[in-house]
Amino acid sequence: MTAVVQRGARDPARPTTRSGVGSPLRLSPLGFGASQGGNLYRATSDEQFAAAVDTAWAGGVRYFDTAPHYGLGLSERRLGAALRSRPRGEYVVSTKVGRLLVPSPETAHRRDPEGFDVPADHRRVWDFSRDGVHRSLEASLRRTGLDRIDVVYLHDPDEHWEQATREAIPALVELREQGVIGAVGAGMNQSAMLARFVAETDVDVVMCAGRYTLLEQGALTDLLPLAQARHVGVVVAGVYNSGLLARDMPPTDAVYDYQQAPAEVIDQARRIARVCQMYGVTLPQAALAFVRRHPAVVSTVVGMRDEAQVTETLRRSAVDVPDQLWTALYDEGLLDVQP
Repeated sequence: MTAVVQRGARDPARPTTRSGVGSPLRLSPLGFGASQGGNLYRATSDEQFAAAVDTAWAGGVRYFDTAPHYGLGLSERRLGAALRSRPRGEYVVSTKVGRLLVPSPETAHRRDPEGFDVPADHRRVWDFSRDGVHRSLEASLRRTGLDRIDVVYLHDPDEHWEQATREAIPALVELREQGVIGAVGAGMNQSAMLARFVAETDVDVVMCAGRYTLLEQGALTDLLPLAQARHVGVVVAGVYNSGLLARDMPPTDAVYDYQQAPAEVIDQARRIARVCQMYGVTLPQAALAFVRRHPAVVSTVVGMRDEAQVTETLRRSAVDVPDQLWTALYDEGLLDVQP
């Protein structure tokens, strides 16, 4: 079953610039995050990544997310190659704009300083201008080899609100109206500014990373209610909070928000894990199931590197989690939302 990002389904009282033409985008409940295809933290071979996409496809995944930032374009190239032979109308691809890749031959002998195991032969330049959006999208189309991009997100515009709303969003809306792209969005590691995008701009979908998870539900206070009211889809990423919720019992060296998790955060995650065990569910299984419960959430994107990770994620995603677990977690003060 797929969730639908319904283009044009807005609050009638809300101004909109769209024509309302075009068909809805259908996102599979589980999305494939392709950051590992850009050699996030360590190298992944072309063969490993292609096998991961093949396994995800066989498991029903039809939504694939990438970005120029991931491996300085490597993720986009690999994802495009892995999908190119498949029926174009059967899958949705999202990428991002806001970081232009500029050749940097003087640093090509080094490794990328932003966590990807690739040569630093390009540098990232922030650019949310109209021209920057067009240049970034054209480059993404070249790298992927695809005929179109279905969803384009602004990538981490935290420090660029003015330019993002004045230039980037209008540029993407024009491309959407022309049929060049399918949907307009923003992706961030916070929920407050995403809520502003929903309230003040004509976005179709937003990607919220790490702020609506089994561990923390900050997006419940701003983003999720507003998105639901305005018929804007929410894609949840970072469902494991950078790895803290990815194991049955979090270890002492667990990572949270891309760095060593504080002891009190590990303790809270372990308390959640022990309650999960009482109901025959693992922590990562519950983490995936929890975010899908909110009606504003249209898909959950999980980063997957190889066939084994995809297989495990599909297995976790298929587990039927009892409703009693959510009640127990709420009663223990471990959930902010009442079941």
